Amino acid sequence: MQKDSCVKCLFRMGIAIFISYLSVAIALPVISVYVGQKLGLPNWMGGLAVGIAFISTIFSRSYAGNFADTRSTKKCAMLGLVIYMSAAGICLASACPGLPRPAAYAILLCGRLLLGLGESMTLTGIINWHFALIGPQHSGKVLSVAGMAMYGAFAVGGPIGLTVYEDYGFILLMGLSLILPLAGGGLLANARAVLPEKKTAPRKSFLRIIHMIWQQGAVVGLQGVGFAVLGAFISLYFKSNGWPYAGFGLSCFGFGFVISRILFGALPDKIGGVRLAFYSLAVELAGQTLLWLAPDVYTALAGSLLTGLGCSMIFPAMGVEVVKRVPSELRGTAFGGFAAFQDLAYAVSAPLTGGLADRLGYPVVFMVGAIAAALGILFTISMRMESTRQEPVKEY
Repeated sequence: MQKDSCVKCLFRMGIAIFISYLSVAIALPVISVYVGQKLGLPNWMGGLAVGIAFISTIFSRSYAGNFADTRSTKKCAMLGLVIYMSAAGICLASACPGLPRPAAYAILLCGRLLLGLGESMTLTGIINWHFALIGPQHSGKVLSVAGMAMYGAFAVGGPIGLTVYEDYGFILLMGLSLILPLAGGGLLANARAVLPEKKTAPRKSFLRIIHMIWQQGAVVGLQGVGFAVLGAFISLYFKSNGWPYAGFGLSCFGFGFVISRILFGALPDKIGGVRLAFYSLAVELAGQTLLWLAPDVYTALAGSLLTGLGCSMIFPAMGVEVVKRVPSELRGTAFGGFAAFQDLAYAVSAPLTGGLADRLGYPVVFMVGAIAAALGILFTISMRMESTRQEPVKEY
């Protein structure tokens, strides 16, 4: 693909993901607040409502990847956007007047479960579609632009979601969440579809593919704990301390994330994924530590910013390595499995740390994020040592 066409394609993809992912982003900081304040349920149930979407995503990654590889990446993406809209409609129904509290919570969980399937289909479809359109040699650019769009949506969507919720209520918020995927899909509707490649070898099982990429996935999963606890509890953390700017905690994360992608997007190819992940996790560790020990709102905002800066480049750094490790006809499935490690971190972190927050207060959730980042650093050191021990095999 020519350079100008490549740039236009990446720009269109980024805008479409940004608009569509606002549907997820505006609701993320609100869900735990809604469950706690409106439904009067404990923090672990708010964390479960946040994390259950990622549980659904984990179990649907294999299906989404296989759908993209064997049927159509475009159809996979467009179907995912329809599921986004359906999920928002179900969450909206949970706020109907007169519903008993258990019924409202159960309906909300159903909507969040469906949202996870929509996310799996949408992102697996769009990203692998654009791998095929632009070429695998530009996979790092595709991942970087997709990440900027997603977390840019988090940066903008956090304060918008909280403002809409506080001023107009949960029903209007979810109505907005229902409309946004339609606008994002409209940008992609006329883009060229790419037919799946013909298979040249027997298809490997999903577990065999996971075995090929588990090290890269583990690093991404440990990175994801910091974002998971920040996304689920940053608003409640600020409110519990009486601090202003609750919506801007997520904005600082998103700003740091996007700036890092803009400034350092070429680093995976220049210095290597493992090395970049080591430095990035160190920055994330510093950010989570500041949030854990923050004496005031400005230190907490700085911690959110550093967490975003640190998290930003780990996914593309490891993702490029995944693309190199698997044949093109398995790329959708492999990328779905790789992303599932991050989904697992998101799914488990929010409800588990929510239970800790009920007993020990909100700072403890960021202590958990710091520990996860530290473990990720140890993991990258191990990967680096393993790489240096490997010697090229000589043929005689």
